[in-house]
Amino acid sequence: MLLLVPQFYVMGRPKSSRYCRQPLLNNLSASIAFSFVASSFSVLFTMMDPIPQSLWASYHVFGLLSWGHGLCTAVLTLTAAACVETTPELYYTSLSLTVASVCSTAFFTVRGGLWLISRLSVTELDRNSPAVSH
Repeated sequence: MLLLVPQFYVMGRPKSSRYCRQPLLNNLSASIAFSFVASSFSVLFTMMDPIPQSLWASYHVFGLLSWGHGLCTAVLTLTAAACVETTPELYYTSLSLTVASVCSTAFFTVRGGLWLISRLSVTELDRNSPAVSH
């Protein structure tokens, strides 16, 4: 919820509605929607125990969609350098969302790689250990 305050601030600024070649304002609207959904997931995960498999599945789909949105944000921001003159708050907000998306992608790539390594090493240990008969 803390990330919503600056996003709404930038959305409400008069300069944000000026012309920019890239649809950064539309992208910011999508970021606000993703922030609401992420907040909803965190509330649900906090309140529910056990967590249904369908909720986990929808959370992972949301993660993939969020990654795709981060990729679109990066592309839009990198191609909108001229917008820093007309819509500076919007451009710098988009730039900070791009940096956050890159950091998040790096974190989950490393975490996923470590999970995969540990999963494979456990599988190897199970395969190489002798069968115990009772």
